[in-house]
Amino acid sequence: MSGAPVALVTGAGIGIGRATSFAFALAGYHVVVTDVLEAEGGDVARAIVDAGGRAEFLPLDVTSTPATDALVADIEARHGRIDAIIANAGIAKKVPLGVMSDEAWDRTFDVDLKGIMRIVRAAAPGMRARKAGSVVALSSIMGVAYGWDEHVHYSAAKAGVVGLVRGLAVELARDGITVNGVAPGYIRTAQALSREHSLGPEGLEKAADFIPLGRVGEPEDIADVILFLASPAARYMTGQVIAVDGGLLVGRY
Repeated sequence: MSGAPVALVTGAGIGIGRATSFAFALAGYHVVVTDVLEAEGGDVARAIVDAGGRAEFLPLDVTSTPATDALVADIEARHGRIDAIIANAGIAKKVPLGVMSDEAWDRTFDVDLKGIMRIVRAAAPGMRARKAGSVVALSSIMGVAYGWDEHVHYSAAKAGVVGLVRGLAVELARDGITVNGVAPGYIRTAQALSREHSLGPEGLEKAADFIPLGRVGEPEDIADVILFLASPAARYMTGQVIAVDGGLLVGRY
C-alpha cells in the first residue's frame, strides 16, 4: 500500500458522505468508504479507483461496537494509520412526539451521536500514539440553532454532536488531534428530498427563497469544508462546529 494519508468516511455511500469521499480522493488520500448501503458504498469506491484515485469499500454499521472496533483494527493493520475520520453516518426520520417510541429515539441517538463516539473511541489510541489526526463530525443547523418539529430526536442528537465535538477536542488536543464539526443547512441530498421524512423536492426548492446566497446547497459545498477542517490548513482549529448554510442563520431576522 502507498504512503497516502488515510481517510475513513462513515455513511459514505450517498449524499454528503459520497461527495466527501471524492473530495478526499482528489486531495490524494486513500479513502476507506464505509456504509450499511453496500451497493452504493461499493459504487463510490469503484468510481474513485476508476478515476485514478485510491479507495476501498468496507461495510460498517456504526451502531455495532464490535464491527467498529474490528474495522479500525483492520485498517490500521493494513495501512498503518488513520489520518482523518469523517463521522457522517446519520438518519433523520419524521416521528411526531405523540407517537415517539423509546426505540425510535434510541435508534437515532445510536446512529447520529453514539456512532460518532464509537468510531473515534476505536481510532483515538492509534492517533494518540502517532500524535496526529483529525476528526470531523456532522451536526446540522437543526442541532446548533433551529428546532425541527416532528424530528425532536434528530435535533437533540445533532445538538449532542456539538457537545461531543467540544469534549473530544479538549480531551485529545494534547495528543495532536483536532476535532471539529460541520453543521450543514439545506443540502440537496436524498434525505432532504424525501417527502416522507423531510422537505421533499418542492419544499427544498422553496428554501432557496430565504437562503441569502439564493440556492440550496450541494453535497460538494459541505465536502470541501470537511476537507479543509481535516487538512493542515485548519491545524490551529479544534472544538469548533461550523455552519455551512448559504448564510441562512445570519440572514433570518
